[in-house]
This record gives sequence, structure tokens and C-alpha cells, in this order.
Amino acid sequence: MTDIAADTTENKVSLTENAAKRIKAIIKGEPEGTMLRVSVEGGGCSGFSYKFDLVNEKNEDDLVLEKSGASVLIDKLSLGFLGGSEIDYVDALIGASFQIKNPNATASCGCGTSFSI
Repeated sequence: MTDIAADTTENKVSLTENAAKRIKAIIKGEPEGTMLRVSVEGGGCSGFSYKFDLVNEKNEDDLVLEKSGASVLIDKLSLGFLGGSEIDYVDALIGASFQIKNPNATASCGCGTSFSI
């Protein structure tokens, strides 16, 4: 698999090394070929929410991000909301979680799982 991100900045999504390490740790006990799917769905306290799922199959229109042996899939519809974002994994005193730094979001909730555009 290769990174098939569009050349335009607004469609590019990046993955930090911390996120890649955490994804690898999560899928270690999963069947071979397991990937993390990041998507956007309606709902949440700010209008849209991020969703994280483990999947074994790639859709034809998925963007595939790879870093240090970790694979992340983003569907075409979600990419419209996530373009220009960075997916990170943060381990802080208040807890550990995947966080998306989304330049398209005009507002987000305190926990960072939902946003509005």
C-alpha cells in the first residue's frame, strides 16, 4: 500500500509518529491486514464527530496513509472534512487518545471528539 493522498494541501492528511506507534500497538493482537479507519459522521455536541474503527478491508475510494508500518484509511466523504488535518496520539494527565488537529474546524468540544465547520 502507498500513500495516495492528493497533491493538493487541502486534501492531504498526515499521521504523527506517536499515532503510528499507537496504531501498531493496538493492531498487534489483531488479524494480519488490520487497519485503522478514521471517518467523520454527523452528531456529537458540535455537529460532527470523529469515528475510529479497526477494519480488514480497504474500499476503492479510500485514502491510505502509511507510516512506520501503521495504516490508516479515510473514505472520500470524510476526507472532505479532514483535508489538511494531522492525526496524533497524545498521552497526557487527563488521559490518552487519538486527536485530530483539523484546520477546517471552526469550533470543537472540550474532549476533542466532535467539531463544527
